[in-house]
Amino acid sequence: MSGISRTIPSIIASEIGATPQQVVTAVALLDEGATVPFIARYRKEVTGGLDDTQLRNLSERLIYLRELEARREAIVASINEQGKLTDDLQAKIAAATTKAELEDIYLPYKPKRRTKADIARENGLGPLAEAILADRAATPSELATSYLSDKVADVKAALDGARDILSEQFAENADLVGRLRTYLHERAFLRSRVIDGKQQAGAKFSDYFDHAERWASVPGHRALAMMRGRNEEFLSLEIEVDADDLSPVKPVERMVAQTYGIGGELPGDRWLMTVASWTWRVKLSLHLTIDLMSTLRERAEEEAIQVFARNLKDLLLAAPAGSRPTMGLDPGIRTGVKVAVIDGTGKLIATTTVYPFPPKNDVRGAQAEIASLVRQHGVELIAIGNGTGSRETEKLVAELLGDMPAPKPLKVIVSEAGASVYSASATAAAEFPDLDVSLRGAVSIARRLQDPLAELVKIEPKSIGVGQYQHDVDQYRLARALEGVVEDAVNAVGVDLNTASAWLLARVSGLGASVAELIVAHRNNAGPFSSRKELLNVTRLGPRTFEQCAGFLRIQGGTEPLDASSVHPEAYGVAKKIVAACGRDLRSLMGDSATLKALDPAAFVDERFGLPTVRDIIAELDKPGRDPRPSFKTATFADGVDDMKDLKPGMLLEGTVTNVAAFGAFVDIGVHQDGLVHVSQLADRFVKDAHEVVKAGDVVKVRVVDVDIPRKRIALSMRKDSSQGSRPEPRDDSKKHANARPAQARPPKVEAQGALGAALAEALRKRS
Repeated sequence: MSGISRTIPSIIASEIGATPQQVVTAVALLDEGATVPFIARYRKEVTGGLDDTQLRNLSERLIYLRELEARREAIVASINEQGKLTDDLQAKIAAATTKAELEDIYLPYKPKRRTKADIARENGLGPLAEAILADRAATPSELATSYLSDKVADVKAALDGARDILSEQFAENADLVGRLRTYLHERAFLRSRVIDGKQQAGAKFSDYFDHAERWASVPGHRALAMMRGRNEEFLSLEIEVDADDLSPVKPVERMVAQTYGIGGELPGDRWLMTVASWTWRVKLSLHLTIDLMSTLRERAEEEAIQVFARNLKDLLLAAPAGSRPTMGLDPGIRTGVKVAVIDGTGKLIATTTVYPFPPKNDVRGAQAEIASLVRQHGVELIAIGNGTGSRETEKLVAELLGDMPAPKPLKVIVSEAGASVYSASATAAAEFPDLDVSLRGAVSIARRLQDPLAELVKIEPKSIGVGQYQHDVDQYRLARALEGVVEDAVNAVGVDLNTASAWLLARVSGLGASVAELIVAHRNNAGPFSSRKELLNVTRLGPRTFEQCAGFLRIQGGTEPLDASSVHPEAYGVAKKIVAACGRDLRSLMGDSATLKALDPAAFVDERFGLPTVRDIIAELDKPGRDPRPSFKTATFADGVDDMKDLKPGMLLEGTVTNVAAFGAFVDIGVHQDGLVHVSQLADRFVKDAHEVVKAGDVVKVRVVDVDIPRKRIALSMRKDSSQGSRPEPRDDSKKHANARPAQARPPKVEAQGALGAALAEALRKRS
């Protein structure tokens, strides 16, 4: 089984609900360079029908397990070089299922700097430690007198050396460390406290000034909030275990002692119990606390990345308004409202800036200019950015439309998320080299109404702003996950080969930025593609790349009707057999549901293409080139509700979901501050995951529950039963808190008592 350990397929198969053989074939395809969208869509027979979600999870888990195998091999080699590798030890290493378990086993053999235990052994104190451990009836101080020397001045020094040796032995016992880790996972609490004197400056973290909850059940968003508070030096964080146990010897210390049979009243037992307690406080507690904090961060980051990925997918697959002439308005008060008009294909045809607000207050002039552009270019849609001045601009447009004869353009509030990033990017500069930066945002706003997917692919996914503490997580893992979401979304919709931008083409399976640019250059020089086969004439686009990308590219009105569908060229033969069996022309058969549903897919199965592919082909012939995105609709904001001050409890409003977090959904209701529908207020039933009820882009009806103007928090409810509409918990951070970029990174600070606290703080500082 080349390139993959025999155990990996079984592990992944159990996690994604597949068979080991399915995993083996999928891994082979990935290793050959096939993309997840291609495998999910066109290799169902090979993988047994693994979908894109299973394949993404497989791909991510494969990375971890291969790293684990590489580390396992390195550890075996290291211990073998030391001449200490036994069959039993090798079996333990082979049985380890996590990196933490591996490192526990390796710890006694890991090359390290000279320790106090090493010095004690060099001073001849190893036999003393063994003697005390073996003979509990003997008094340790009396045994120590036999080991005094020039290097060991007195009994205390001898016993301290023996303690250092035994403590190292205890702390490097992999089985003991594993049991203690499991115990802490079950019993530990995460405690946060405000740092003295930081109450006012750190007010946004006030929910965590004196907060404790079980480590095992801390939600990711709360963990990341507390970690941000620590990093910004407003909070201290500690792991507490058995804090309410008042016995002289804590349960964790007894676990250390029991491992070595310590617990009687003999002199040796009493001394060894102090060693066990000392080992926990000085060595094991610090090690395991850092371990738990790292695990908590990884768990919280994974949750945050999943939330961002789901929100991004929803945003990318939001309903397009379609190829209609559109005006984009980028609101501004003092700097004016930037205006851009694009035609149905997204081509920029006019720009201007109007100044209806202070200091110029040219309302009539602004309305006249907008009306003129609407008439001149047949504008059907007006996209208004939702930033500062949005409601004022919407009111201006509403008054204008009220005086216009039918047909009138439809005004829509559009999220500006990432528009400013795009405006100043190299992408925008290359697309509009002669256009002022301030006007590029208006173009982006208009285009993202026409087709959100085609426009948002130009923006770095992390900058779109639909995440949960996205700036606090591992940026490499986040970028990898989000790139996968973008790739899946683009390929799920398909791309028009003759109109798509290079940025959109770059996201197609098998294509990258350089090949996408070559496709556009070929299209500009030779004219539109008339068939998919012509792609092979593009420089650097060979058969392998063609195989990966062809099925996701569409050609409307080309020489081959199937080129407008998602049927892959490799399966055209099957499609034509289906057409021949119907005795119809291909173009007339497309869309004829009755005829196609009467067919028996099994009649068209051959050695290469099985039932899944045949069924997909028939479904595509039924609805060729279908767009999986929903139909377009928009929210209508309430008149007279333009600011938080206009909100009153009990108001019923319509809004658009902008972001879905683990603790609820943020909704834009047109007052420049999104409101939060806490997860407990999403429905008249228990909701575990907010994504069960809503997704980014949904239009929803909400009721105002509470307005906190000083903290800029709006509590909303979607429950129909108003009698149970108790105030939702606002503790889970406002959108501003959740999405704000943290201040310049500083070393995290941990306030704790004694040597453990200082050591923990220093260890965490070095890790950050």
